[in-house]
Amino acid sequence: MSPTPVIAARQLIKTYGMGDAVVHALAGVDLTVHQGDFVAIMGSSGSGKSTLMNILGCLDVPTTGRYLLDGIDVGGLDEKQLSLVRNRKIGFIFQSFNLVPRTSAIAQVELPLAYAGVKAAERRRRAMAALTMVGLAERAEHKPNELSGGQQQRVAVARALVTSPAMLLADEPTGNLDSHSTKEVLGIVDRLNASGRTVVLITHEDEVAEHAKRVIRLVDGLIISDVRQAPAEGPPPALARALATQGGVR
Repeated sequence: MSPTPVIAARQLIKTYGMGDAVVHALAGVDLTVHQGDFVAIMGSSGSGKSTLMNILGCLDVPTTGRYLLDGIDVGGLDEKQLSLVRNRKIGFIFQSFNLVPRTSAIAQVELPLAYAGVKAAERRRRAMAALTMVGLAERAEHKPNELSGGQQQRVAVARALVTSPAMLLADEPTGNLDSHSTKEVLGIVDRLNASGRTVVLITHEDEVAEHAKRVIRLVDGLIISDVRQAPAEGPPPALARALATQGGVR
């Protein structure tokens, strides 16, 4: 029996407006992503990639079609149930970091665990393990205004992975970063994927998409290509094994 896909989307259609003003943001998208895959979704403005990301992230629902996230059919869930699924199944990484001002890095990373009802001592342990994984253990008590852009995004990555989600969903995660910080953050994402994390990344940059194992291109709400590729670079095998066996974030 084959394992349950992390993403199983069938004939996703999303329309906006009515009558002659209807816009088809998605025109029938089929997508399957298995555990451990690293997918880059690309497309120009108006291609439907942001709409698809919102649906995959349970931030929006399709007009028609079916979406199963880690085996859960999200179509029939109410907003409270969707919120729980987002918290437990998806780790979000946004272009704008979305950190809380005047709040320490470790407290930022603890937030999803607090929402999930994890006790304080366990929250602190898991948050510190996540910060260690992204190389920021020594910055745990620093606030966003005391961190560089790259460090802030690494805090956001730690926050995304602290719940051990089924999928990391990254929306233009390097869009606000310089070239050095971009390489740093993508290196962390590469290592997380090498340890078995499923990654779906929305990007318009070919250099970023080169890190993925699979590149999907959308035009006018349809997938026009879905190509597997060898990632640009990967972590050393010893580091990949170390990340795979590190149990601190579970």
